[in-house]
Amino acid sequence: MNTILVMLVAGLLGLIATGIYLEFRPLEAQRARRLFKPTLVTNVALFFGAQLVIAVLGINEALAEPAVEQAMADGGISIGMGLAFIGIALPTALSTVGAGIAVGPIGSASLAAVSEKPEMFGRTLVYLGLAEGIAIYGLVLSILLLNRV
Repeated sequence: MNTILVMLVAGLLGLIATGIYLEFRPLEAQRARRLFKPTLVTNVALFFGAQLVIAVLGINEALAEPAVEQAMADGGISIGMGLAFIGIALPTALSTVGAGIAVGPIGSASLAAVSEKPEMFGRTLVYLGLAEGIAIYGLVLSILLLNRV
């Protein structure tokens, strides 16, 4: 389990280092597409593969009765409860990422529209609000799930 966690942390640090490197030395668009498309697919596959391995290896610990009873007797949170909290946090996290992806192009397009026609400001705010609503839906879903635990 520690090996998988070390691999995930190393991947995250590598991603941060790559982002810093590309901030100071940007690539041309053609070279970047050719270089990062297979890298992105590999990173996504390895990430979800590692998450699957963690879930498979951790499921035995989550289902073990003595460990759960011991954790509850100590006043701590069991592994199963921790996994439930992670599952509750996922809708908020994923909907926030989706809202961020949606707001980027909508915000830039609304700024361009408002700079040409200032009377379009109210309409563009509605579109930004609709895109931001995605994150609010995820938050509401997480709150509803949290009440079930």
